[in-house]
Amino acid sequence: MTIEIIGAESLGVRGLCCLVKIRERRIVIDPGVALGYMRNGLLPHPCQVAVGQKVRQDIIKALETATDVVFSHFHGDHIPLLHANPFQLSFHQLPAHFKNLSCWSKSDKDLTAKIQLRAFELAELLGPNMKVAEGCSDGPMSFSETVPHGLPEGRFGGVMMTRIDMGESVFVHASDIQLLDKATVEKILNWQPDIVFASGPPLYLRSLNATLRKQAWENALRLARNVDTLILDHHLLRCEEGAVWLNNLRKTLGGKVCCGADFMGHPRLLLEARRSYLYEKMPVPENWHQDYFQHPEPLNPERSLLGLT
Repeated sequence: MTIEIIGAESLGVRGLCCLVKIRERRIVIDPGVALGYMRNGLLPHPCQVAVGQKVRQDIIKALETATDVVFSHFHGDHIPLLHANPFQLSFHQLPAHFKNLSCWSKSDKDLTAKIQLRAFELAELLGPNMKVAEGCSDGPMSFSETVPHGLPEGRFGGVMMTRIDMGESVFVHASDIQLLDKATVEKILNWQPDIVFASGPPLYLRSLNATLRKQAWENALRLARNVDTLILDHHLLRCEEGAVWLNNLRKTLGGKVCCGADFMGHPRLLLEARRSYLYEKMPVPENWHQDYFQHPEPLNPERSLLGLT
């Protein structure tokens, strides 16, 4: 059994994608990628674009040999898209094998018209292989009913969590829960996981007041104290404050808390959090993005990140 985290904010992109290998199954969860189309009035820096291209290729490679794919919900940083922007994973980039995968999906309930259309487009692509999985099980995999995407009754609807029984340990993928709902944390703990991969709170949002921040901290403490490894990433690491928050949680609880990059033994690449710095450090030619949109040639992430890690 292995767990490979492919895409997350600590690895330079928006997402919460991972590959779980267990016996004959190769399960890809949330095969999507995004870069945050606009932050602080700035499009993604070229070095972000380069890293995004690499992560996109890593996701495609994982899908080429996958047996199963899981969609926790239908936001553009978690799924391939028919109408992707230049920084996302498009249908036309998917391997032919994708249509043959067993697909386990959240339902299309509680969705806006735009997001419901994305679910319909995926269902058309996958045909009968796409199954609504909420509350169901298949072999080592179990799926939750819908839980809140952040706050209960929030405007983003819900997400589906995944539990994978790996024999000697249990892995839970808790996409976009943001640690803002105590009942969701209790559901995770009822699954008795050893390793949890989840989204931390979106500290970069001004709407996240002191009460919600305190709630997220308490939920993180409760979760971390009852699992062997808690991997927090995604919304949490879209700002520098999130890295400080994670480090403080780690100091409080020890090495059992980490981000995706830490778990994989890679340096943290908080590229969205540092977008303004990247523009200052490496100025971007005026027409760079227009040229890229017309000719999205592969970029070299190692060269782009030279001197910035």
